[in-house]
Amino acid sequence: MNIMLIGIVGKPSAGKSTFLNALTMVGAKTGSYPFTTIEPNRGTAYVRTKCKCTELGVKDNPRNSICENGFRFLPIQFLDVAGLVPGASEGRGLGNKFLDDLRQADLLIHVVDASGSLDAEGNQVDKGSWDPLKDVAFLEDEIDSWIKNIITRDYIGMKKKAEAEKIRLSKLLTEKLSGLKIFPSDISSSIFESDIIDDDPKTWDENLDNLVTIIRKKSKPIIVVANKIDQETAHENYERMKEILKEDVFPASALSEVVLRSEQEKGTISYTPGDSDFKLSLIHISEPTRPLYISYAV
Repeated sequence: MNIMLIGIVGKPSAGKSTFLNALTMVGAKTGSYPFTTIEPNRGTAYVRTKCKCTELGVKDNPRNSICENGFRFLPIQFLDVAGLVPGASEGRGLGNKFLDDLRQADLLIHVVDASGSLDAEGNQVDKGSWDPLKDVAFLEDEIDSWIKNIITRDYIGMKKKAEAEKIRLSKLLTEKLSGLKIFPSDISSSIFESDIIDDDPKTWDENLDNLVTIIRKKSKPIIVVANKIDQETAHENYERMKEILKEDVFPASALSEVVLRSEQEKGTISYTPGDSDFKLSLIHISEPTRPLYISYAV
């Protein structure tokens, strides 16, 4: 069974490692300073869906997933990489390493600090003084530049070979990008949607930037998560991001989810990841001089 790999991306201190912990509870190192993550962190999380065992009245024993209380949990791997800063595609910060770590990702989740409390480098600024939409734009630009840089390293040679050997440039491009888990179908459909004529290399130059963006959207689609939604100014930014981006933006408080899952593991609450609420399981109250214990289930 091939398990999907999702890359968790974003600028330093946006909450990527906390988001990974919220999904997987792997205990990745977190911190309020840039580049807390250097080596990528991996973890496995699960998509929750209703299991057919309840409907069919049978007891199942899945080999590649988990079934609990009538829900099937399907595994997905996540990769949390070092924070991305402007200029990463040119090697700034940990850019080259960051991008190379993402080669095999099927999908990217962009964790954005929706509270607007971090500048482009991930440094603390006054809450609400930074526009999270700038983060969305720069990350897409950096991914595009990364892909384009790989293409243009031997772009002139590719065009000459295509003309001399009467080979479609798309074939050479497919070979060039195969290491990024970009499939031939992604490239052929991207060419179809652009103004490029595949067997006419002269049409590629002026349309290359547009082609790269289309390829990125097809092969490395990006989901935007508005993290720190519990902070002041975050909700206003979240609503504005949805309106301007005109696509789904998902609100989240990764730290809150980590706390809930930690308490669930301790047994103090009853909580299943994905639920909209939780129940208290046990409460203990004690005083040093006169021990008083109260325990009850809610």
